[in-house]
Amino acid sequence: MSDPPVSIAQHYHERTKYKPESIAAKNRRLDWSTQPLPYKEYKFGATVDLKPYLDAKSETGDSFADMGWRRLSHLLINSYGLTAKVLTRSGEVVYLRAAPSAGGLYPAEVYLISRGTSLLPAGLYNYQTRAHNLLRFWDDHVWQTLQEACFWHPSLEKTHLAIVITGVFFRSVWRYQDRAYRRIFLDIGHLLGNLELAGALSDFRPHLIGGFADEAVNQLLYLNPEEEGAIAVIALADLLQVDQNLPPAYSALPTAAQTDYPNLPDGELLGYFHQATQIPHNKQIKDIKDIINLQKQADASPSSPMATTTDQYNFPFCLKRSAQAAPIHWNENLQDLENTILRRRSTRRYSGADLDLDELKALLDFTYQPQHYVDQGLDGMPDYFDLSLIQTFVVVSGVAGLEVGCYYYAPQAQELRQIRFKNFRQDLHFLCLDQALGRDAAAVLCHTAALNQAVAKYGDRVYRYLHMDAGHLGQRLNLAAIQLNLGVSGIGGFFDDQVNEVLGIPEKEAVLYITTLGRPLKH
Repeated sequence: MSDPPVSIAQHYHERTKYKPESIAAKNRRLDWSTQPLPYKEYKFGATVDLKPYLDAKSETGDSFADMGWRRLSHLLINSYGLTAKVLTRSGEVVYLRAAPSAGGLYPAEVYLISRGTSLLPAGLYNYQTRAHNLLRFWDDHVWQTLQEACFWHPSLEKTHLAIVITGVFFRSVWRYQDRAYRRIFLDIGHLLGNLELAGALSDFRPHLIGGFADEAVNQLLYLNPEEEGAIAVIALADLLQVDQNLPPAYSALPTAAQTDYPNLPDGELLGYFHQATQIPHNKQIKDIKDIINLQKQADASPSSPMATTTDQYNFPFCLKRSAQAAPIHWNENLQDLENTILRRRSTRRYSGADLDLDELKALLDFTYQPQHYVDQGLDGMPDYFDLSLIQTFVVVSGVAGLEVGCYYYAPQAQELRQIRFKNFRQDLHFLCLDQALGRDAAAVLCHTAALNQAVAKYGDRVYRYLHMDAGHLGQRLNLAAIQLNLGVSGIGGFFDDQVNEVLGIPEKEAVLYITTLGRPLKH
């Protein structure tokens, strides 16, 4: 009996796994002279300088317009703005951004669409990170076109601003080849994590929209679809406007699972996969409403992960430790949050020293229990695509008060459940492609998803949703660690199958992302 056909998402995941026997063949010497620029340039357009609005509010008070510009300026710089300048050994200047990016390639672009406000005339704007300004490259009323492309998503009915995040594929493909697709969505997930928290600092509530007609949004922004594609649309609700205090709405729409595809050579897999996960422009609104209704019914059924209050795994006879913690305090009016976003850096080396158990618990609390932070002014139910699909495993190498081993983190029960007893330091060095970060970290978190189940629920487009959600969680971990003066670094390159085998993670769980945590090595 032959195996059932796999969808293009499952095929892509299998094809882009790193394996010990083939990793050398996938590595190639990079021609640094051909590295793509991580910025988009326009030959025309009017600019709005946002830099004057980065200063603190004037003593005499802001005008209504100045307050609006200040909020928008801080929202953008805290989401994706430049935060540091670094000189390389060759003397080249590299600019770091608020959201981390694999290899410092920054494949995302941020666009702002205005319906027409007192500050921003109707039209299309690109956020120019180097200058921290908005470049208005199209002057027209396009909001209805955006609504049509998003199948009349309810979050766009009352809002007047929207952000579109795109992926510029070749920026990451240059280094990571076909596997770049994973990293692009993880990077955009980091950006979404920042946008969620920056919104709380600026009195905006981002409403995430992942289901839209890709070609229509690409055309709306005048993108070259061979190089760049729309990834996420965010309706930006102004919380200072009563009619924009909107209830949460659906974030994800499914596509079909494509099982009939050609034999694709390396180098063509990413482009084909992205095309295969798009929602067609001619999809009827009735069809979309039917899909949404069916999804709501499925989520309300007793078998739905969204309907249950139990966690995915409850291994028999395993050691269980409570992970409940006091919330991280972000100071009055979230003063520490913006500072933390702007000073966040990926740790390059760990000392190997232990973390305290309370520190690990606090990291997990901020990442997975947002309802604990409502009284500090943060959103207790931020938008994800579907967190019921994401599982978290914590590998403990050095946490005072907690045995070494691999644990499943149960977010509903708020506890750690040990599944394997072993010190994995040397194994993690190997699994993370001989990166010392894995070996010297005190704890390593693995975000996973049962890909078969995810594809059954959302089709192949789910691959986007899974990696953006994992990146979003990873960014919350990043910021919590920095606030606690700990080291943190994400890893998108690892031996996929061996992570499951060595750590005891169930085979059906595809590893999406790894985050290392520890004490930074002080120079």
